[in-house]
Amino acid sequence: MTATAAEGASPGAAARRRINPTVARYLSAFRTPKGGVGAGILLVLILAALLAPVLFPGGYDQQSSRALVGPSAQHIFGLDEFGRDIFVRSVYGLRIDLTLILTAVPVSAALGTLLGLTGVFSERLGAGVQRVLDVIIGFPGLVLGVCLVAILGPGWFALFLTIFISGLPSAGRYARSAWLGQQGREYVLAAKVLGVTRRQLLTRHVLPNAMDACVVNAAVWMVVGVYIEAGLSIVGLGIQPPTPSLGVLLNNSLRFMTLSPTYAIGPALLLVLLAVAFSLLSDAFNEAVNRR
Repeated sequence: MTATAAEGASPGAAARRRINPTVARYLSAFRTPKGGVGAGILLVLILAALLAPVLFPGGYDQQSSRALVGPSAQHIFGLDEFGRDIFVRSVYGLRIDLTLILTAVPVSAALGTLLGLTGVFSERLGAGVQRVLDVIIGFPGLVLGVCLVAILGPGWFALFLTIFISGLPSAGRYARSAWLGQQGREYVLAAKVLGVTRRQLLTRHVLPNAMDACVVNAAVWMVVGVYIEAGLSIVGLGIQPPTPSLGVLLNNSLRFMTLSPTYAIGPALLLVLLAVAFSLLSDAFNEAVNRR
């Protein structure tokens, strides 16, 4: 009976053993209340953005004779100045925001981490890279975005570069901090004595210890990316009409606040939900790695 139970439990136990401990720790974040709620909100928003062409085959630019009509059962966010459905445009705008954030932030986190770990190969190179990252820190995201827009012109690529470059310093600093904290450890010194190469030292010891901070930092920068896109688009330096983004819709609504006070509610609600989802996930990841 005991042997049978042990045999029955062995496949599940073996499956659990096959999961990398680091991956299992990150997955545990989704089992917490914050992680579950954040992941649920984000999943709904992603599905809505992906299915927008299916749900609204007419597209986001369909106009009607009515303008600046408030929310109703047929148009839950109301109609804009050209009679276009604000809810439809908001859902399509989510596509722009999500593609920006889910591409720029991971690429920035990966490259920033690698730049922060250049000290593994050369202390001079690592210190030089940190000075360059310090210069980038001197430019707040919105100021950097204005400079890039002045050079490249407004649009998706300028926003991508703004979020990408703004996120490099924090990822680089966390990675360098992990390296500086590990290089004096006994097991790292022993590995050097045994002739372990710098590449092996990086992949086996330093990078795994830097991953926790970098993952949490990336989740935080998802929130920052949301506000960078919104901030630049609100002042007309981001996505350009008629292409919708949440920032563009908020920018348009400012001109009609007296005529249609509810114009901004829908886009602002989706923007807040997107920021809250990433914020909850960053908290969940932070709690998961701190339980280690």
